[in-house]
Amino acid sequence: MKRIINISLLLIMIAGPAAAQQLMTSSLFDQHGNLHNPATAGSSKHGVIGVSYRKMWDGIDGGPQTTLAFGSAYLSKLKVGIGGYVYNDVTGPTKRTGIQTSYAYHIPLNDGNASFSLGIEARFQQFAIDKAKLAVSLGNDPVLAGADSRFKGDAGFGIAYTGKKLQIGASVSQLIQTKLDFYTGTLNRNEEARLYRHYYLHGNYSWDVDGSTKIIPNFLFIYLPNAPLEFQGGARVEHKDVFWWGLALRARQSWMISAGVKIQKKFTLGYSFDIFNTPLSVYDRGSNGHELLLRYDFLK
Repeated sequence: MKRIINISLLLIMIAGPAAAQQLMTSSLFDQHGNLHNPATAGSSKHGVIGVSYRKMWDGIDGGPQTTLAFGSAYLSKLKVGIGGYVYNDVTGPTKRTGIQTSYAYHIPLNDGNASFSLGIEARFQQFAIDKAKLAVSLGNDPVLAGADSRFKGDAGFGIAYTGKKLQIGASVSQLIQTKLDFYTGTLNRNEEARLYRHYYLHGNYSWDVDGSTKIIPNFLFIYLPNAPLEFQGGARVEHKDVFWWGLALRARQSWMISAGVKIQKKFTLGYSFDIFNTPLSVYDRGSNGHELLLRYDFLK
């Protein structure tokens, strides 16, 4: 019975910076568009496509790895934004592969210089476990006798305000909290793995220092019931829309140093280096993180 509880808890642990997160996040989250809020799909008022790769706890076997492809577009006549992403997220013996689609309706404000948007998302995921990696520690646990993957769907909702300088929004993902049901036997369970709700609050502000330099502070709060509140915040400095660099903090976990270049204001290459203080770097100072992002903006 204890082993059933252990594997249930394992299945709800994920490749985010917090042990309780089921959905991945990013050190460059503000470059991904609608990663955490479907209401921001199309907020840039032009098409965007991109890919990113993130590896945490480098040097630790089985450390979290996330590959992501994302995109969004804005339909000006309908005042609608559409977007989404596909991802593959692996942590030790667990893997999540899925797709998220977003639909946002934008309400123009201030003569079209700003907008308020409402968004919904549909999310489909395949959760899988590597039984060979779990068998050593869990032995003949009844869960290992069942299926090694589950395909589940869920939904989310978000709101956002986007102006020329300020964007702020809030959202919730995995609203339905679908059960994973890896164990289908008759034994009583004290814990049951499911998709837990994630609540997000995010924002950024573009401050024009002079004609060639901008400073863009940003923040992200992530809340899950029965888990510590997560905070990520920092600032990015852009020079002439060609080169940018940034510094950020993920509370109680890591510092993030990032840099990137823009080619003809359309093609962005970005990199972030995460310096972890906890949980693993207490024992292994080499267990840092890396994230690489490629993005193309369809500007006129």
